[in-house]
Amino acid sequence: MLSTVLALLAGCAADRPLNPSFPLTVAAARQALWQMQADPKPLQRPVLVLSGIHDPGLVAASLGNRLRRITTEDATIETISFFGTDTFDACRARLLDRAEAMAGSGEGGGLAGEVDVVAVSMGGLVARYAAMARPEDERKLRIRRLFTISSPHRGASMASLPTLDRRIVDMRSGSAFLLALDAALEKAHYELLCYVRLGDAIVGASNAAPPGRRAWWVQPGASLAHLWAHEDRRIVADIARRLRGEAPFTRLPPAEPVIRKTAATGADP
Repeated sequence: MLSTVLALLAGCAADRPLNPSFPLTVAAARQALWQMQADPKPLQRPVLVLSGIHDPGLVAASLGNRLRRITTEDATIETISFFGTDTFDACRARLLDRAEAMAGSGEGGGLAGEVDVVAVSMGGLVARYAAMARPEDERKLRIRRLFTISSPHRGASMASLPTLDRRIVDMRSGSAFLLALDAALEKAHYELLCYVRLGDAIVGASNAAPPGRRAWWVQPGASLAHLWAHEDRRIVADIARRLRGEAPFTRLPPAEPVIRKTAATGADP
């Protein structure tokens, strides 16, 4: 009984304030996912689910399983982890190698055809990097739609801390790596759709979309804003509707994030 009450309270907290460009409550999102699971539909193209920086594959696998529940059994959904890599070049190579293997196995998509990509945190930057042709590796990922969840498109707030991880250095605001991604995005042919939860102290809600763009945001409720963003039913439901070719819950243009003052930080990032 107590757990039910706490869950209801957490859901109510996550619904206030409701984003006018993403007016979906937690309860409505749960219901929508149930309906999609009861009526699975084919996907429009293969889907790659990409992990974040320190995910050994658990986050990507969890999200991939959620998406498999809303589609038919013949859908291709591949999950890719970048655990064990130390540079964005290594991440890019792993992603392209997996996509190449998909194409060679006859699963469709990969380097041979278009794919949709659902990327968590750093995975969004890896996808953008893989969509670029590089002098040392002219392969590139043919993305049709890129959905990013809490990705540091403008840099990560916590990337400024001292580190030896080259990937984190590249995720600092204004880095040469991010500037190169932004320059390439101007000529990119894929659609980029960004999502974030407010209160994300790791990335920062305002950083979750490239310069000149905004991410669709939701309140985190009682769960950790960044670490559990991939489990947010509202975000998953909107992406799932889009992957199934159905009308999304989000509206254009994405609303400005609500900034809340806090005693610890002075502002909600």
